[in-house]
Amino acid sequence: MRIHRDTIGEEGGTMGMQSRAAAATLALMISAGGVSAQGKDGAASKASVDKAIAGWPERPTLGANEMRAKYGEPREATTERLVWHDAGPFKRITVLKLETPHDFPLPHVDFLEHTITYNVPQDKVGDLIAFDASSTINRTVGELSARCDLEGHNVLTLNLDHDIVTGKKSVKEARQAFGEIVVQDVQGKHPPYVEALQFKPANAKTAAFSDRPVIPGSPVRAADTDSAARQAIDRGKMAEAEILATVTAIDLNEINAAAQAQTKDISQPVKSYAKLLHQEHGMNLDQTLKLGQQIGATPVITTSVERLQKKGAGELAAFVQLDGQAFERAYIEAMVKGHTEALAKIDDQLQKSAGNAALKKHLTGTRAHVASHLEKAKALEAGTKRSASR
Repeated sequence: MRIHRDTIGEEGGTMGMQSRAAAATLALMISAGGVSAQGKDGAASKASVDKAIAGWPERPTLGANEMRAKYGEPREATTERLVWHDAGPFKRITVLKLETPHDFPLPHVDFLEHTITYNVPQDKVGDLIAFDASSTINRTVGELSARCDLEGHNVLTLNLDHDIVTGKKSVKEARQAFGEIVVQDVQGKHPPYVEALQFKPANAKTAAFSDRPVIPGSPVRAADTDSAARQAIDRGKMAEAEILATVTAIDLNEINAAAQAQTKDISQPVKSYAKLLHQEHGMNLDQTLKLGQQIGATPVITTSVERLQKKGAGELAAFVQLDGQAFERAYIEAMVKGHTEALAKIDDQLQKSAGNAALKKHLTGTRAHVASHLEKAKALEAGTKRSASR
């Protein structure tokens, strides 16, 4: 937080000229945070950044220009925020146009955020928020962020966060230390906790926490060696596990596309078709997960299954921004293509690999739904072409 550095002396009184000069020098050092680094290539142009922040309030503008002076131009620049990636020890630095009032350890506004890769244990999440409510924790990605108005004070927050996590300080002790170190800071004493991180941020792979499924029969990732994926391999059920996950991916791809179609300005027949697909693929998904539990095979997301998931996302991304007739044509075309490919996968791969009788029966039922959806899509496509030719 930025404070008048000539209002706090050794005993809380007014500083003399020499102290004010030292404080002014320190202010520049604190704004840099004492962490030397440069941004990477691919930054936005100076002109585009200048334009983006032209209407910003004074304090965020100052913070933005301090970060630009230290790290170069940001990788991302909009009228609401600037973002640097992999700058110094930080995974990300963000300067926001938005000023948020924050009264710890004394009134100021937050607009500058520093993010590091860090694994916050579940039982320490509440403690870090109790220490500083401006902290942001993303356990899934493995990130810890501090937000203030000075880089040095974000560094201070992160250092004290680490002390809390490692048991070196309690929440109460950390809050008290924050205030004391800020006073040392403005007195020109260069406290190490403001100058630089006193620990090394974690590795992204070890810091991330993918959490655990709660939907019964939910797929698991093949890399989750401590989960049902490992059990599927150990029990020799990997073929069934991958088949179940493949059917799940097909269903989810169609559900996602159908959900988008129902929000668009399209003809009623196509919207009704999308609703039908949403419901029937949803029911098939539910049956697939229940079947896995019945036969003792948890769906496992292998590399092949993930490719199918990505394929569905990529194809939907290609036309999801459209609306009206343009979306309708693209959606029906995608349904014809997607259901044709799904039938081929069921016939040529899944049915041939399935050894379990119940799984074979489920695939037969799934195939019937897919074939019915394909015929309806072809009929809609033919009707669309006839209308276009008139």
